[in-house]
Amino acid sequence: MCGITGCVGGDGAAGVVLSGLETLEYRGYDSAGLAAANGDGLAIRRVCGRVAELRAAVGEDLADVTAAIGHTRWATHGVPSERNAHPHTDASGRVAVVHNGIIENHRELRRELEGSGVEYRSDTDTEVLAHLIRRHLDAGRDLPSAVRATMKDVQGSFAMAVISADDPGRVIVARRASPMALGLGEGQILVASDALALVAHTRKVVYLEDDDLAVLTPGNVEIFDLNGTATNRETTEIAWDAVAIQKEGYEHFMLKEIHEQPDAVEDTLRDRLTGNAVDLGEELPFSLLAGVSRVVILGMGTSWHAGMIGRNMIERVARIPVQVDYAADFRYREPVVDDGTLILAITQSGETADTLEGIRLANRMGVRTAAIVNVVDSSMSREVDGVLYTRAGPEIGVASTKAFTCQIAALYLIAIRLGLERDTLSPAEVARRIDNLRAVPGEIRKVLEETGRIEEIAAKYLDARDCLFLGRGSGFPLALEGALKLKEIAYVHAEGYHAAEMKHGPIALIDDNMPVVFLALRGRRYEKIMSNIEEVRSRGGRVIAIASRGDQEIAAHADDVIYIPDDVGIANTMPAAVPLQLFAYYVAARRGCDIDKPRNLAKSVTVE
Repeated sequence: MCGITGCVGGDGAAGVVLSGLETLEYRGYDSAGLAAANGDGLAIRRVCGRVAELRAAVGEDLADVTAAIGHTRWATHGVPSERNAHPHTDASGRVAVVHNGIIENHRELRRELEGSGVEYRSDTDTEVLAHLIRRHLDAGRDLPSAVRATMKDVQGSFAMAVISADDPGRVIVARRASPMALGLGEGQILVASDALALVAHTRKVVYLEDDDLAVLTPGNVEIFDLNGTATNRETTEIAWDAVAIQKEGYEHFMLKEIHEQPDAVEDTLRDRLTGNAVDLGEELPFSLLAGVSRVVILGMGTSWHAGMIGRNMIERVARIPVQVDYAADFRYREPVVDDGTLILAITQSGETADTLEGIRLANRMGVRTAAIVNVVDSSMSREVDGVLYTRAGPEIGVASTKAFTCQIAALYLIAIRLGLERDTLSPAEVARRIDNLRAVPGEIRKVLEETGRIEEIAAKYLDARDCLFLGRGSGFPLALEGALKLKEIAYVHAEGYHAAEMKHGPIALIDDNMPVVFLALRGRRYEKIMSNIEEVRSRGGRVIAIASRGDQEIAAHADDVIYIPDDVGIANTMPAAVPLQLFAYYVAARRGCDIDKPRNLAKSVTVE
């Protein structure tokens, strides 16, 4: 996903846009650009590189402009380059557009426009928007009407902001299947593809809905639907402040967010555990869960890993069959559902395109839908019948950490709630599981006390080019997650496997250059894991074990051991995730990687 910001009203609009782009840079950082109405036309600045380079290119030239739009890019169409950076303009250079999303029919539109004499100057799908707007302007429409007509021309997803040299007092914004928020400031109206970019200026936010078009003028917002009818959208108050999106002394956002996990999980559980009961309130009402006989969990990446852990929780606690699907496959394989099926989506941003489309299919099929989401008022929260917010707060690091553990906590709440509804839990079992959940934040804090030790272990493996992560039961999705983190931020080839699969192929890779991380907590699979460890050791592999506190036996079978508390049953998946995150972080840090902005990745994947 890319990042959009814009501002109209007051002096210093370009500075507001640049600051917003710096906040959103974690959503795209291969190029950046800005367009401002400067009285003589449009001033366009674009760079192939980071927002800091764009700020240097802008300098003081645009200090007094009152309307500007900006963009930080994660390339989808066209390689990262200055010519492909946004904003894109029409042939006259008097209309500029920034855009997130995918214009699916851009090839047909491009051929049509080229046939009428338009010459393209980029390889992007976005440029078609600028030329279409110009065509409608030349046909006699005003700027808002030209943008609305362009919305009807295109297929796909978009959040766009448009500025014109011939209408310099207005910024036009529109959205379809890609997020866009308006910030209501004093004499200024701001726009951003993520409300994070607005909180330094205002907490009053309006979220646009699909096919909304907004006309922004200093101190005023008008919103219209696709037919041009005026409509109202609710103004909401952002609950957190600008401090939440600062590093606060940590070297990277990822490290800060790892250390925020005890509080984040605590917030996720707060007021949802009452005595020996789970109360999910109106967010996920009892009526939505009553009569559920099957759950299908949809997710991608880290959220899919959380869903696999949730499957184990729900099946064990509520005795309901659970299927975990890649959201990207669910909509294409003609899934079989019935009246007892609950489709449960998991997404940090609430904007993940594949997961949204899966839920939209479920809605068309008429089955009940719910979601675990971190971002309030995201697209997902408006698509489902019920939503459980994780309350992790803003997660800036591209590699998810606190959102993951909060998703697991939310899944356990749902598992217990379903167990209560189906009467599969005795009062003693309910009390034990709730006590376990309440203890998790404290257990995570104990793991974080071992940060120095984990950093020392990570330093031993900086030269590793490959790494295996192995686990059984809920340790298997943790192994997948640990491998993903190492790939994402340290660029080390890493694979997560179910430990029982090791002898079915991966064991061929093991030699004295291959570190193998085992999830080796005590439990009913412990002896099997120990056998797997011995198989690795006999082939020269170096073993790093995530083990239960007090397990002295394992020290004789591993090169390095990271001990964690495991006194909270299946909830130990949350403290067990933390050393995997820290291990990846410190390998990446020692290797000099750009941890918060890993190459080729962006925070939220809003295109399929």
